[in-house]
Amino acid sequence: MWRHLNTITTRTSSFSRMRSLSALVQSKALVNGNWIEASGSATFEVRNPSSGEVIGHVPNMNVSDAQDAINAAKQAYESKEWRSLTAKDRSNLLKKWHKLIEQHTQEIAEIMTAESGKPINESKGEVAYGNAFVEWFAEEARRIYGEIIPSPVANREIIVMKQPIGVAALITPWNFPLAMITRKAGAALAAGCTVVVKPSEDTPLTALAVAKLAEEAGIPSGVINVVTTNKAAPIGDLFCKSPDVRGISFTGSTEVGKLLFRNSADGIKRVCLELGGNAPFIVFDSANVEKAVEGAMASKFRNCGQTCVSANRFFVQDGVYEKFVSQLKERVEALKIGDGQSCDVQIGPLINQMQFKKVSGFVEDARSKKASVITGGKPLPSIGPLFYAPTIITDVPPTAQLYTEEVFGPVVSIIRFKDEPEAIQKANDTRRGLAGYFYSENLQQVFRVAKRLEVGMVGVNEGMISAAEAPFGGVKESGVGREGSKHGIDDYVDIKYICMGNLKYD
Repeated sequence: MWRHLNTITTRTSSFSRMRSLSALVQSKALVNGNWIEASGSATFEVRNPSSGEVIGHVPNMNVSDAQDAINAAKQAYESKEWRSLTAKDRSNLLKKWHKLIEQHTQEIAEIMTAESGKPINESKGEVAYGNAFVEWFAEEARRIYGEIIPSPVANREIIVMKQPIGVAALITPWNFPLAMITRKAGAALAAGCTVVVKPSEDTPLTALAVAKLAEEAGIPSGVINVVTTNKAAPIGDLFCKSPDVRGISFTGSTEVGKLLFRNSADGIKRVCLELGGNAPFIVFDSANVEKAVEGAMASKFRNCGQTCVSANRFFVQDGVYEKFVSQLKERVEALKIGDGQSCDVQIGPLINQMQFKKVSGFVEDARSKKASVITGGKPLPSIGPLFYAPTIITDVPPTAQLYTEEVFGPVVSIIRFKDEPEAIQKANDTRRGLAGYFYSENLQQVFRVAKRLEVGMVGVNEGMISAAEAPFGGVKESGVGREGSKHGIDDYVDIKYICMGNLKYD
């Protein structure tokens, strides 16, 4: 079964490579323009998931440290140095930040690969993708337009303006450690807000590296603060309850998103949530099967399947079922697996032991319910403790966890269907609704299905849909609000109505 699988086991020392990147690798957090330790000098380890090697230590900050960061952000927001900046000034600072990130693409990518396990080519791609949000919002900063509305009264004028909400807390995940920061911070800074960033405990080094470049770009002290910790819950609770935090943007699990949403209610905060998905990937008889297989590979196996918009449930119509499964199996078995530092590696490790247990548990659950493992379905300890074989499972029953929950790993679960209504019903049979994909060459079917899928984003004959220009977000339990596009500014501005009365027009 695995004779076609190419594995890469040779690796250079992650620690040695990290030391060579010392200019961007930070061992302290950023608060009010100062690189500081945590209270009591507590730290936690950052490990390379490919090897388990410790590649760094960062401050393990507590609630008091996070409060200092909030205070710094509030002070910076209220200072003339930030509040008095014109939209053009903010735009220019973001452009300088964008340029520096672009110039340091290789260094950032190597840091990202070392702490996340992501293949180096994917890491470079993420730097470009994430940096596109900095560029986009640098441009959008000058397009946060107000309105003049025709008044119903002759001696009045109605003016509407948009103003920044204040301090925004940004809680970001490990799977896109740069892009999830820039997508949020770019919009917040463009609007005139200041931010406190709490990156994932698995990938804090990328966050600190891009914050270092923001500092070098001339973004004033306190405008961007980074709090590192492996005790996220109490700091998240502080963000929810602090009256000085006026907005929270979170990307992560639906369960944590619900908790943040609930805990923010007393303060009536602006909350933007980009939560988990359970993306359907539908292949109709009318599809170009070769294109569908290509799209499946791109959607499913990027970052070892650890993306929120990754295809999760594959629905394949009877007429193309055998052809699609056969071609997909051939492509999956040819994937190159190993340490992401090697340029030809396509699949790296899962991020941590918890995620590894989840993926392997989902596969064993499907096995126990009579699903068929076509390829994969096992750990790869000869490569590393967190490597799991890319897997295809067919005949997945509705009772299986793979059917009802997001696996967040390199596992394709395939379900056969007979007709379009059945596919749409099964695709929508979930409380999640982030992304959905389908392949069809029938134009009428394209419009029908795109309208009927209960998701926030649809890929039609396309497996890669994210772009800075497009609104990113879901429906149902996959979140509220949108990131990217012109709509990405909305969560960081208040609309103020000004009525000017008793005007004389002689």
